[in-house]
Amino acid sequence: MTRTWGAFGAAVLLTAMPAAAQASAGCVVERSADGDLKAFAGRYFTAADDAVIDALIACLGDPDPAVRDDFALTLWTQGLRGKHLKPEGLRHAAEQLTAIITEPDDKPGFRRPFAALALSEVARADRVEPFLTDLELHNLAETGASYLRGMTDYRGFVVGEGWRHGVAHGADLLMQLALNPRLTRADADVLLGAIAAQVAPMGSHAYIHGEARRLARPLLFLAKRPDIDDAAWAAWFQRLHPGDAPRWKAPYASAEGLAAVHNSSAFGDAVYVAASESQDPQVRRLAPLAAGLLKALP
Repeated sequence: MTRTWGAFGAAVLLTAMPAAAQASAGCVVERSADGDLKAFAGRYFTAADDAVIDALIACLGDPDPAVRDDFALTLWTQGLRGKHLKPEGLRHAAEQLTAIITEPDDKPGFRRPFAALALSEVARADRVEPFLTDLELHNLAETGASYLRGMTDYRGFVVGEGWRHGVAHGADLLMQLALNPRLTRADADVLLGAIAAQVAPMGSHAYIHGEARRLARPLLFLAKRPDIDDAAWAAWFQRLHPGDAPRWKAPYASAEGLAAVHNSSAFGDAVYVAASESQDPQVRRLAPLAAGLLKALP
């Protein structure tokens, strides 16, 4: 399938393929020649049906970063933040994006992390103007947490390919959920479990693309909740301390141990700095706990 960029407004070229198949075949959405995505978003989304939404979602998996990131994700963000997509369209998008991020990883590795980032905009839209039911919001929290917890593709930026950044994008989804006042304490605990799982994941990958700071962001917003007491926070941070796993026995003698120290330290630093500088006493509670984590590291 050939991609064309023409001055045809919001014209869309579709086949009978589902969104997932379209992504592998390439982007099938044309854009206006003037390059004004903010104005184009209004035209594209205002009358968008399910097929139009699916076409843009397919573009989020395009291997070309200019298409995937600069065009498709930017247009998606402009459309949702401009409130151009109606609740029924948002709900359809949530279903399609959820289907993508719950699939196994594909070899190129772009579709799932960009679906997660697009889903974070759906979560933001619900936070600004609620349209999801309580059950749908709960399911979205479960989906986001499951995606982040299960992420094993740690590729960030690759020259010539652009970003994947699955952990950071998952954290962005959790951040939008953490900001939602309708999120229950049980849902908050699910998010916290997913964050903990990726602070220092098993293996030898050391984060180098800002993942620690992105993981800290939903944590800092969850700290504002009055229903998570000091004891619960102390217990959560204790889970991050060095334990009996082999990588902690001689951490400076293995790649796995070095990665664990590096990633834990980066996360502790990110939380400590942000919490220490916060004017919110709820958030400031995390500073001594982050400092305790840093002191516990070998």
